[in-house]
Amino acid sequence: MAESLEARGVVGRLKAHGLLGEMAAEFAGTMILILFGAGVVAQVVAGGIGDHDSIAWAWGIGVTMGVYVAARISGAHLNPAVTIALAAFKGFPWYKVLPYALAQTAGAFVAAIIVRFNYGEVLEKVDPGLTTKTQSVFSTLPGNGSLPIGTWGAFRDQVIGTAILLMLILAVSDTRNSAPLANLAPFIVGLIVVGIGMAWGTNAGYAINPARDFGPRLASFLTGYENAWRDQYGRLYFWVPIVAPVIGGLIGAGLYQALVARFLPEEEEPEAGRVAPPTDYKPT
Repeated sequence: MAESLEARGVVGRLKAHGLLGEMAAEFAGTMILILFGAGVVAQVVAGGIGDHDSIAWAWGIGVTMGVYVAARISGAHLNPAVTIALAAFKGFPWYKVLPYALAQTAGAFVAAIIVRFNYGEVLEKVDPGLTTKTQSVFSTLPGNGSLPIGTWGAFRDQVIGTAILLMLILAVSDTRNSAPLANLAPFIVGLIVVGIGMAWGTNAGYAINPARDFGPRLASFLTGYENAWRDQYGRLYFWVPIVAPVIGGLIGAGLYQALVARFLPEEEEPEAGRVAPPTDYKPT
């Protein structure tokens, strides 16, 4: 009976957070993600310290730390493509999709402003005109701004990359499958992002996250990058890392449901988009 009351206390406190608490967690988790992600790209591009591998690993670490920050309150989506896919296939409430996306984008925006402020001197030293040379610190470009990739090549790449992301996120978070323990799941999700960065980073910089791209893109535009909405060819590009990841996320989640989830044994799962509490969790 005491354990039951304790469990009810945990559930009651989680519900008491409400949507505002969930939005705050998404804001904080996404901010941490971008502080690591945009920060490492600034260090490599503007400071000449590090390389592609350090970028991939720092993005993965950023995801891991961001998930640890937000997971118990909001589920740590940190990505509108994740939120939409969970709503479409896992029962996550649709009325929370827009608030989550806004909180994620705001967190990414604030983190990018911090990175822009901190690395301002070196960014303007290596790129006084604030051009596409350093735009990749904040947002993505086809072919990373230099390779011969066009708009639709980048679009295709983002669909594929985000489909991989969502298929694997659903796999490692499905308690009916061989999911890792709750406290290890953020580390595994971080490794997924490292792998995508190392295997799918050429054609479009593996944004795979509308908030990750749009929030910092807006921050860069407001702080001097006049062509932030366009690619190196002068084409309007900002929509690609928004639309393509959403489509890719739906495809990846749908494939997991069709190819794996429907064949797994039935058992009770935690609320969609949330992380199950550790079995030894004690309320305070």
